[in-house]
Amino acid sequence: MTTIEMARKMADYQQVESAQKAYALVLGQAEKTPEEELEAANYIFFSQGSYQMAYASFVSLYNRGYYQAELMDLMLQAFYLPNVDEQKARYEANCQALAKYAYLFQKDFPAFEDLPVLFFPYDDQGFIPFSKSENQFGAYIDFNRPVIDRYFFKDLENPILARDVFSQYQLEYLNDNVRKSEWVGRENHIYLHYRDWAMFCAHLSCLDFVSLLKEEKFVFLIGDEICQYPIDFKARFGIDYSQYPVKPIGIREVKRMIWHTQLASHNGTDFFNEVLYGHPNLLIIGTTMLKDMLENIQTAKENLRKRKLNNSYTQLQLSQLKAPTDKDILVSLFLDEKYARNGLDTKSRIVPALLFQPHFSNIQYELRYNEQTRKTALFSKEYDKIKDSPIFREFKYIKAFTAMRRITTSYGATIRFMQEYKESPRDKRNNLVGDAFSQWLLNRSFMVDPQDRLYQDSVLVRFEDGKLNPTATFTALAAFLDIPYAESMTYCSGIGGLNPETLKGNNRGFDPAAVYRTYDDYSDDADRALLEYFLRDAYARYGYTFHYYHGEEVDLSWIDEKLAQMTTLDRRMMETFQTAIHIDVTAGDGTLLDNQNTARAMAEKRVEGARGNRYNITRALFQGLQFVGHSGQPLRFMDQLKLDPALLEQPLYH
Repeated sequence: MTTIEMARKMADYQQVESAQKAYALVLGQAEKTPEEELEAANYIFFSQGSYQMAYASFVSLYNRGYYQAELMDLMLQAFYLPNVDEQKARYEANCQALAKYAYLFQKDFPAFEDLPVLFFPYDDQGFIPFSKSENQFGAYIDFNRPVIDRYFFKDLENPILARDVFSQYQLEYLNDNVRKSEWVGRENHIYLHYRDWAMFCAHLSCLDFVSLLKEEKFVFLIGDEICQYPIDFKARFGIDYSQYPVKPIGIREVKRMIWHTQLASHNGTDFFNEVLYGHPNLLIIGTTMLKDMLENIQTAKENLRKRKLNNSYTQLQLSQLKAPTDKDILVSLFLDEKYARNGLDTKSRIVPALLFQPHFSNIQYELRYNEQTRKTALFSKEYDKIKDSPIFREFKYIKAFTAMRRITTSYGATIRFMQEYKESPRDKRNNLVGDAFSQWLLNRSFMVDPQDRLYQDSVLVRFEDGKLNPTATFTALAAFLDIPYAESMTYCSGIGGLNPETLKGNNRGFDPAAVYRTYDDYSDDADRALLEYFLRDAYARYGYTFHYYHGEEVDLSWIDEKLAQMTTLDRRMMETFQTAIHIDVTAGDGTLLDNQNTARAMAEKRVEGARGNRYNITRALFQGLQFVGHSGQPLRFMDQLKLDPALLEQPLYH
């Protein structure tokens, strides 16, 4: 019995749920006739199954030329007509507002019924467009998708010019981040060039221009009107913007955050901060412990409540805001910090972005089995603190970038730091070497939930590329972040001047020596081979070749053999644990236990616990876990920053 025969039989027996599943299998088959596809899609749709699955089949059949009259009637009745009044009302409101707008020079709006595109609602977020002239359905469109995929701010010498912007999110982004001409003392309108008048008008049924016209920032140029760019407003409209003084940046003007994420530890984040420091369009403090920043915000809130303010313009602004938010406080802290404003162009055409790198002493992940989805999810309390923070929720525009370093190199550097640099060398109680191996085994910070708002506009950039091909890397990063590629990005700097030394012994500036460090004194070939094997998907995705795992067949005995050969990390853990325990352990009466044997036994117990944890993690990973996020959706690899081959100074690192 074929799949469709099974589906029909279940439908005949009114086993609706089973029939829907069977018909869904039919739709997934490569070998099916158009008749069978239509039958399956119709059953799923009319039995109130997954309407989106049926919708996709209806569109596919129509575009391939099958049952077009029947399908168009169905699509109109089911999806378009129930929503057409709302679209028509939006179109007419936009036309009415634009007809009165001084900087739109074409006013012959077509009747709604004559528009060349119909927008069929697909879900609560987006539409499937239908072109009347091409008689075809197009790709799904979400006009509010929170992604800036244009390089709007590449050149700030002239007013912003953007072509065919049909994204509500991007239109609002331009409106919110380009300063008014009166505030920068020069002509600074946003020029929107639409090549096709009818296509522009068609989108007025989905976009909202009414709210965007209030500040009169936009100039619309249609077709050949592009030759008018840029307009001399003094000559044409009698408006001389040069008479206005430059207005200082307002706290609530800053709506754009660049989130410099922490992949793990020692991935070169300080290096990227040093390159971005002093950029004329960034507010940047650099690596900041999240805990400290949250405490600073609370202190600022308390000072504001008690009216304990300094005399700065920023503090005056803050005191005048109604119900200041955590985001307002954060922006005010950056604007008040001279270090954060170093190099800032106060006369720039655009509002500066706030570059924020909330840091943790470490990023730790754990596996949690979800009974409902029957999948294993990754959880990190550090990331949850970010996700749940009002600071992030209150920024309207967020771009995220993650620095990645070869995993085994980052791993070795982390162990070195834990032993040598974590705290004062005299405070041996805090110089503990933890189980960095287990932390990296579970680390999937390079994978993101596609539904996670914080990562929808994100990119991963390799540390090695930044060091070896800085021009290509930072030109591409500037384009992604939508900031000009400035001279300040051609060298490293910080509060300490040029080429600062983040940690004693670190390579400064663009010195590539750090790329080739292997930290052999802090790890073994065995643990590094295990990391490469279990993270081989990341190695392949981001262009790293193996140094320690050589492609041999892996079984549990191979894993156990490598685990047993991990001696360097365990020795360092043992030494630091024993020292700390010997200092801290007390007896029941409060006296110190000055007993080396007791300290050694307790340290051995901790190390043995770490070994057991590694054993369990490697067993779970070997079974082939599919990692999912909070929503239960599979995690996907973060996109890697693409470099222009023409700008490469030397071959890409592998």
